[in-house]
Amino acid sequence: MTEIRRQRPSLSLVLAAGIVGLAGVIAVSAAIAIPTPERSAPVTGLIGDEPGASEPAAPDATPSATMGAVLGATDPIATPATLPVATPGATPKPTPARVPMNVDIVTDHKAVFAHEIKKTWCASAGVQMTLAILGLGDTSPAFQREIQGRVGRWDSYLDSHNGRWGPTAMTRALDAYGAKGYEVRTYKTRQGALRGAAKAIEATGAPVLLLAWRGAHTWVMSGFRADADPAIFADATIKGAYILDPWYPDVSSIWGRSDAPGTFQDNAEMVRNYLPWKRPEGKYPGRDGLFIAVVPTVAIGPSN
Repeated sequence: MTEIRRQRPSLSLVLAAGIVGLAGVIAVSAAIAIPTPERSAPVTGLIGDEPGASEPAAPDATPSATMGAVLGATDPIATPATLPVATPGATPKPTPARVPMNVDIVTDHKAVFAHEIKKTWCASAGVQMTLAILGLGDTSPAFQREIQGRVGRWDSYLDSHNGRWGPTAMTRALDAYGAKGYEVRTYKTRQGALRGAAKAIEATGAPVLLLAWRGAHTWVMSGFRADADPAIFADATIKGAYILDPWYPDVSSIWGRSDAPGTFQDNAEMVRNYLPWKRPEGKYPGRDGLFIAVVPTVAIGPSN
């Protein structure tokens, strides 16, 4: 029998083969472990209360913090050097009258109302009603299903840890249907948020989406009542808001019976329903403990 001698591979060859094999395993593992790229959520600065602003029930001790302050600037403070100099003979500008305000950009709330088809679809129904108010959509169940079906194009983990709708996704949905310029804004106090929402409604003629129930629910705010014009008086107190609640006519075991479209929610109801963001699925830096609103910045006149 002929003896066959097998040559033992050199140590260098064994090591080379091992390295190649290990690299292959790492490459495969990496291909499996790397998640799909995360869609970023825009960073939204904190919008504080104007000087002198206060909650209806108690004074607000939080000083003003505008977007400029967040970026490192400070609120403009009148000093002797910056105060206007009186010119002899000049006629002083009259002080605007401080009169109560009652504003609602919607005349027929039922015409633009959409009930959420499923109990988790309040965001898509809120977006739908906003588009209907702006003449950019209808209130049909088919349109709501279409909006809900497209949420995967707009969602992100940073915006909603449990998936699907978050306030940033709402801005993207509105933008996709032609409602440009909506932004997510955060506020230290309820009154500051309502004042900011009221000023946005006045300036744009477009509704605001409020994140009610600690961020678990969506309300559409179409108007407000105030003791003065918030666009003129920094200390104007917002007495309440006109709300379209997509939960209507359902009854919540936690929040109770919802109100008909366009019901004026007074301060007590806003305190009960419009609460600081706090979600059970995890922490949200920049949102936790703050009041959240999706606010229009571009004037788009309502059609109703």
